[in-house]
Amino acid sequence: MQLHISPSLRHVTVFPGKGVREFIKVRVGARRVSYRMLFYSLLFFTFLLRFVFVLSTVDSIDGETKCSTLGCLGKRLGPRILGRRLDSAVPEVIFQVLEQPLGSDELKGRRDIPQTLEEFMDEIKNARLDAKTFALKLREMVTLLEQRTRNAKIQEYLYRHVASSSIPKQLHCLALRLASEHSTNAAARLQLPLPELVPALVDISYFHFVLASDNVLAASVVANSLIQNALRPQKFVLHIITDRKTYSPMQAWFSLHPLSPAIIEVKALHHFDWFAKGKVPVMEAMEKDQRVRSQFRGGSSAIVSNNTEKPHIIAAKLQTLSPKYNSVMNHIRIHLPELFPSLNKVVFLDDDIVVQSDLSPLWDIDMNGKVNGAVETCRGEDRFVMSKKLKSYLNFSHPLISENFNPNECAWAYGMNIFDLEAWRKTNISTTYHHWVEENLKSDLSLWQLGTLPPGLIAFHGHVHVIDPFWHMLGLGYQENTSLADAETAGVIHFNGRAKPWLDIAFPQLRPLWAKYINFSDKFIKGCHIRAS
Repeated sequence: MQLHISPSLRHVTVFPGKGVREFIKVRVGARRVSYRMLFYSLLFFTFLLRFVFVLSTVDSIDGETKCSTLGCLGKRLGPRILGRRLDSAVPEVIFQVLEQPLGSDELKGRRDIPQTLEEFMDEIKNARLDAKTFALKLREMVTLLEQRTRNAKIQEYLYRHVASSSIPKQLHCLALRLASEHSTNAAARLQLPLPELVPALVDISYFHFVLASDNVLAASVVANSLIQNALRPQKFVLHIITDRKTYSPMQAWFSLHPLSPAIIEVKALHHFDWFAKGKVPVMEAMEKDQRVRSQFRGGSSAIVSNNTEKPHIIAAKLQTLSPKYNSVMNHIRIHLPELFPSLNKVVFLDDDIVVQSDLSPLWDIDMNGKVNGAVETCRGEDRFVMSKKLKSYLNFSHPLISENFNPNECAWAYGMNIFDLEAWRKTNISTTYHHWVEENLKSDLSLWQLGTLPPGLIAFHGHVHVIDPFWHMLGLGYQENTSLADAETAGVIHFNGRAKPWLDIAFPQLRPLWAKYINFSDKFIKGCHIRAS
């Protein structure tokens, strides 16, 4: 290549060399552009043209569509320069077929759809299918398997709902045998506690625990684990609250199975003067709640017949129908100051917990004027269990909730709570609780759907003192990822969830933590065929 520049610097002639003389004339403004800059520019464009030629040749070799315009070339060059490919290797017809909806009715009665991936592969190997037919068969097989998986999950949730809502025949047997013993055996009708120990029931120098339950076996495990792990059991007082129908079996059990030197009190709700005086807000709310829930979403049959909602949504709706959410034992904790007017501090225990450590150090915790000592449930290694915030329980799409609370605020747990009753009596917590329960009933359960924790989160808002997670490990009743080693290191473990340890659906690797506090040689336990596994 030869380059000739005119003396005036206004023309540049390029001689490509051998052959025909070709030239490029470029007009250049005097004294503005040097011939050296122009020379390098020409070299750059020459290299660029060769680069484009190579890319175009590679595209042709790859069998891709040839570009006939500069715009097409730009579309190809852009992704290639950035290390990407714009075109997909999957034929467009496959996307078009897979994106078309397929109704469940279209698959009814079809026997030509492959049932497994192996059958599908055999079919496409033996038949030379085009892309469209391949996509059609793939869509039919995947849709059919999705429907079967969904139905299986819903059936599992329904069976778990029935199992968790029913009373196992062994527990029913135990209650009947103890009730019979109560009516025929004077030793099963002892006053609990004995008369000489009654003053300890209001003595604030003792460690007072409250357990509300209508399950005799569950209550016995809580009591046994609490006392067996106590360093000073003679200073422990356990107040057991139950309902009218369970009072006789509960009294019979603890009369025949004393836990001395600890002090056990068994009392039915109708034995409390405050409860018998007149209208009780919790009972009025429960009556209304029961009427609303009886018609809520048409019952379990209507819930599981919904073909559009995802299985986990159906599971949540089934859970709202559980009888435990309408149990007075669940609501009664909000009236602790009235039930125990002489006490200044109590630890409230649910009946699905197991105590594994001495709980007397809980009385040394400085509550800083707060009412409720509880474990937070938004921080921890177990992201499934310890990831609960207010938005996990409350419906923030409702203005009453969104205008008053922060959805990302950390939630806390019921199950093992320290309650400062003196501080509680100075607040309007109980009134706030009942106000929001009424608001939820008026809104057809649109503020929250289930449980006593949501109104508790609202009522105790600003009155919670966070305690160490050691004192309360949650989730042993609804997920099996908790290891036995981790559970054994906690002070209190909580089988919250459907898989209660006294049910057949309990997680077998975790149930021994609960079962070890049952004497399976006891005549009542053996007579009702209650076994360790």
